[in-house]
Order: sequence, then structure tokens, then C-alpha cells
Amino acid sequence: MTFWDLLKLSLATFRTHRMRSFLTALGIIIGVMTVIAIVALIQGMNFEVERQISTLGSNTIYVQKVAWGMGQIDFDELAGRPDLGLADAEALGRLRSLAHVAPQRSRNVNRITHRGEKVTSVGLVGATPAVVHTVNYRVETGRFINTDDSLRKRAVCVVGPYIVDNLFPEVNPVGRKLTIEGRRFTIIGVLEAKGSFLGQSQDNIIIVPLSTFDKYFPEPRSRRERIFGGITIGAVPRPGVTVEQAIDDMRELMRRRHGLGYDKPDDFAINTQDTLRELYQNITRVAFIVMIAVAGISLLVGGIGIMNIMLVAVAERTREIGLRKALGATNRDVLWQFLLEAVLLAVVGGAIGILLGLGIAKLAEALAHLKAAAPFWTILLGFGFSAGVGIFFGIYPASRAARLNPIDALRYE
Repeated sequence: MTFWDLLKLSLATFRTHRMRSFLTALGIIIGVMTVIAIVALIQGMNFEVERQISTLGSNTIYVQKVAWGMGQIDFDELAGRPDLGLADAEALGRLRSLAHVAPQRSRNVNRITHRGEKVTSVGLVGATPAVVHTVNYRVETGRFINTDDSLRKRAVCVVGPYIVDNLFPEVNPVGRKLTIEGRRFTIIGVLEAKGSFLGQSQDNIIIVPLSTFDKYFPEPRSRRERIFGGITIGAVPRPGVTVEQAIDDMRELMRRRHGLGYDKPDDFAINTQDTLRELYQNITRVAFIVMIAVAGISLLVGGIGIMNIMLVAVAERTREIGLRKALGATNRDVLWQFLLEAVLLAVVGGAIGILLGLGIAKLAEALAHLKAAAPFWTILLGFGFSAGVGIFFGIYPASRAARLNPIDALRYE
């Protein structure tokens, strides 16, 4: 028999037992739907997190007092670490492997006013002009801070779109005055929107010259503020220099400056985008494994359902099998007929599951503001899972049908 003859027989069987076929495929539908929905949401989250990480600066390396990551924090050990200073940034700036080095300080401020209007919880950053290269800041209107601003400690600032939307919704803010915790600053530029990073807005920001920041805003006094609020030094490797090579040079220089012996651990931290990626992967790995395990169990249950129904079909159609063999059908014909029925049942269930999974992912994207992405390989994954389940759980019933003795099958009641 040809493949098309076998396909017609399979479809005729499904039409005869519509409800049973649907209930049999339901386990596959649920399993594939779960897999596709999970993968689409995770892929969307991965793309969004990668986009957000890239906004921090391409290949940027950060020297800080505290390492990014999770786990218990030893505040006593961190408090004993030396503060990073401008001298450290200047020394790093002399390394041949680095193209740009930009020290910066940051803190949250709660009193940003303009003519009676106010915004709170704004990120105030004191930086040098080189920060545009390390953090990918781009100016939409006006200009960025320059070397002259830093040397003269000018009370000027560059603001993010959030500040403009809330304090200057109808006017061009460049040249206007802004009061930051009682100090008046002149706005010289507006940054392009960068969106949020891990749920925190990157547009709710004000940048002033680092020298001005040190002049008007005193050093943090509490223990926690001194640990987490010190200088951060961002650096970008020169073209042709790998991030790993630049990190080695920076670590060797910082250890020499801090007088650390070969057996002493670093008393500073070097963080990169890969640190954030690893942190994100560690957070999501367990959830991903659990969800895939649940989907795998659904597919297993669906596969067992297919095997069970196919064994019932073999028992119900024993006389039919004997008659077909008596008329010349080979064991191979019978094997392929029942295996094709199992695979077709699983693939149709998989196709329905793919559509439902994509629909759920898009619904979650619309209602929960999550990103969803379904690359073509996710569609192939859904069909591959369902076809694999159909073959694996259909091979035994098909083999059992093929091995039936035609004489015994014709006598079967």
C-alpha cells in the first residue's frame, strides 16, 4: 500500500472515532501548548534582558567595591575594603588596553523641583564626559557635559526623558533652571530614551559633572551608603583588545595599587555584562527546569494515552487485520498503518498545541506586559516533540498488530 492509502485509512479511522481521537490527543495538546508558551515567553524575556543589558554599554567593564550577584553579603569585609578614587581611574586610564575610562558617583535624590512641580526618587549621577562611551548615553537635544564644565565645576546638568515629561511637558527644557535638593542647575541637554532595566527606569536620571557632584553633594555617611555609594569606574577596551585581556590588565594594576600579595583575594570587584547574564540565568534556570518538567510530564501522559488507545484499536480491529493479511497485506503494511495513525494523532495534537501555546504567549504579552518571541525553531520543536511522542509510544502497538497471525486474527471474536 502507498503512503496516501495508509493516510486515507488513518483519517477514516479518526472520523469514525472523533471524540476518542480528540481525547487521546488532548494530553499532547496540553504538553506541546505548555512547552511552546514557556519557550516563547522565555525567549522573549531573554531578548528583552539582552537588550536591556546592552544599554549599559557594549563591552563595558566596571570596577567597583561590590560584586554583582546573589548570596549573603559580608558587610564587615566590604566595609574594610579601600574606597576607589579618582587616582584609581587616572591610573586605569593610562593602560594601553583601554580606550575610555569614566569614573562616576550616583545617589537617589527626592527633591527635584521646577516652578512648583516636583519629581522624586531620581537617580543623580556625577560623571566625567567619557561616560558617554562607557554607558551609551546619547543626547537628543542640547549637549552633554564637557571637560570645561568639569574643570569649572559648573552647575549644569543633562536630564532624562522622565524629567522632561514630568517637569517640562510643553516646552524645551534646554537652558531652563532645575532645583536639585536646594541647588539650582541649568539644563544643557536631554538624553535619548533608554527604557527600563530589570524593571527600573533608566530615563529617570540627571547627570552632572563629577566635580560638581563632589562639590555640592557630600560623601555618603552611613555604613551602607559608603559601601554601595562609592565611585564606580567604567572602562571600554581598545579595538582589537578582548574583554578578558583588558580585565587581566585592570586586575593586575588594581592589585598593585592596593598592595595585595599573590595569596590575597581582590579587595575590589570587576563586573561586566556577562556577570549580569550569568545572574539572570541563575535566577531563571530553576524556574525553566520546573516548567519544562511539567510540560514533559504532560507529554508523557499524552504518549501513554496514545499507546493505550492504539492497543485498544488493535484489539478492536483484530479481524480487520487478519482479513487484510489474508488478502495480501504484509507485516510492514500493518506496522506502517498503525504507526502512521499514532504519529498523525500526535502531530495533529502538536499543531493544535502550537497554536494554543503561541496564543497564550501573546495573551500574556498583552495582559502582563511580558515579551514573547517565537523563533521558527520553536515551531519545529513543537512538531518534533509531538512526532517523537507518536513514534515512541506508537511503535509497540503497531508492532503488536503487525505480528498477529492472520488465521488467529480471523477467528478472533
